[in-house]
Amino acid sequence: MSAISLQGISKRYPDHVAVEKFDLEVQAGEFMVLVGPSGCGKSTTLRMIAGLEDISEGRLLIGGRDVTHAEPHERDIAMVFQSYALYPHMTVYMNMAFGLLRTSKLSRSEVDQRVREAAQRLQITELLERRPNELSGGQRQRVAIGRALVRKPKVFLFDEPLSNLDAKLRTHMRGELERLHAELGITIVYVTHDQVEAMTLGTRIAVMDRGHLRQVGPPMEVYRRPADRFVASFIGSPEMNFLAVPQGTSEGHTWLSDHFGDAALRPGATLGLRPEELVLSNASGSEAAPLSWLGVVQRVERLGAEAYAQIRVGNSDVLVRTEADAALVAEQSIVLTPELSRLRVFDAQSGTMLTPRV
Repeated sequence: MSAISLQGISKRYPDHVAVEKFDLEVQAGEFMVLVGPSGCGKSTTLRMIAGLEDISEGRLLIGGRDVTHAEPHERDIAMVFQSYALYPHMTVYMNMAFGLLRTSKLSRSEVDQRVREAAQRLQITELLERRPNELSGGQRQRVAIGRALVRKPKVFLFDEPLSNLDAKLRTHMRGELERLHAELGITIVYVTHDQVEAMTLGTRIAVMDRGHLRQVGPPMEVYRRPADRFVASFIGSPEMNFLAVPQGTSEGHTWLSDHFGDAALRPGATLGLRPEELVLSNASGSEAAPLSWLGVVQRVERLGAEAYAQIRVGNSDVLVRTEADAALVAEQSIVLTPELSRLRVFDAQSGTMLTPRV
């Protein structure tokens, strides 16, 4: 396993810039997830690491060695693609062995041992004599991963490998990838647009937007303390609620000014709260709080042990997580009160999250 260092990496095309001055340090043995919306540059970044895209500017180091302009086969990496890219006319065994037989100096017995060890680890031994068209989507993905495993590279690259699978199988394969990483301690760079995948798999996640790195950190750190409004809206399912500063609440304005400074009261400043960080109470007889909003229940979606209430506040809808048996009905007036210790304030101009004073 090896560390990866991306130092001011850029990718420019004649008509647009895909990635701009991207800096990221991936530690040896880390599961790093690049996440962001479609077109943000995450797959382009992965392809630059793999050597499938030229680097317009910057340096790329793998294991301390400068591979900025090295050919893909000189980088000691293995890549698993979204489309699996299996040879349809070959058996599973040959799909996994073919690359080693062509490019390595290993004997046939050594190749055979690697293939069978990988097949056993991925629980596909009984599939070795089948062809890809005889396999399910999940089985094909295991074969693609096995083909990468047999090479024993320094770095594994995954480009949205689970996007073609159904929801249940995606959940299962996430568990398999997590187990594989824990057992082998391999360095993984994994690309996805699915922030649930990012949150469940990554040792750290790197959130990208329009070719730029917006934030990098452990998943729960990014979830709890997003760097800006874009990260706050993208990470989390359901996404964060954004509310305006309540008007005419002198106590609330004083509290915000004391904790976040006058920037929290500027026109356009936004308050951010996750659905689980808001408390609902009846509109009549509720205790006074520095900040609160009056809303009207639109609908309640019950999901077994919990429910999500959609509340209309002014012209916006706010989602609140609550108990499944909460006594809420449509058109009911309700008061939303935030957990003040978890309140975030985003600057009106830059969208960055303001640092609380206390």
